[in-house]
Amino acid sequence: RRASADGGRTWSDVFLIDGGDEPDLAVSHGVFLSHQGTLWAFHGAFYGRMERVHMRAYTLDEARDTWVKKGVVAEGGFWPMGEPQRLDDGNWIVAGVSVRGGYGGVDPAAVAISDGDDLTKWRVVVIAPATGVGELWGESALLIRKEEITCIARWSKPFALAATSTDGGRTWSETAPTNLPMAASKPCAGRLSTGQYYLVGTTAADAGN
Repeated sequence: RRASADGGRTWSDVFLIDGGDEPDLAVSHGVFLSHQGTLWAFHGAFYGRMERVHMRAYTLDEARDTWVKKGVVAEGGFWPMGEPQRLDDGNWIVAGVSVRGGYGGVDPAAVAISDGDDLTKWRVVVIAPATGVGELWGESALLIRKEEITCIARWSKPFALAATSTDGGRTWSETAPTNLPMAASKPCAGRLSTGQYYLVGTTAADAGN
């Protein structure tokens, strides 16, 4: 982690959130949420070579400038890929991927849904890929509208995959190919202050995928 006190113009030295204090444990990149005056971090972690993937949580103790470990908060291979977003039902939802095959397998998009404001308890919902999608590493992003949530995920082909939910992320349509060009890199999505929704992805003119 680095920190900036001047709007991103200059940055502190790198300091550690969690180096992994168990044999063969790696703690990798994650997402942040500022909630009720506390900064939370949610990170993907795994053992060995992408085995037993899970999500861990941390809070920042600002007085001591140290991170407090909250432990494993979601399993099922879940790796968070987007910051938590509040749903109308009071729960939070995080876009991610459920790592099952790893390194050339079928790792579908997934979401984690909180138990209200308890950010240490998350239920993982895996979004099944449509027949014929084949290999994928389903890093995903969410567009949340009042009546529908859209999950956009990367694919092993140069197009985006998409799925929808109309019940707060509890159930989903299959993740199916779209006609939206997007290379196999993590998408980012959200809503602007104007109310417009956006999707940021990567395309390439002549580099295949």
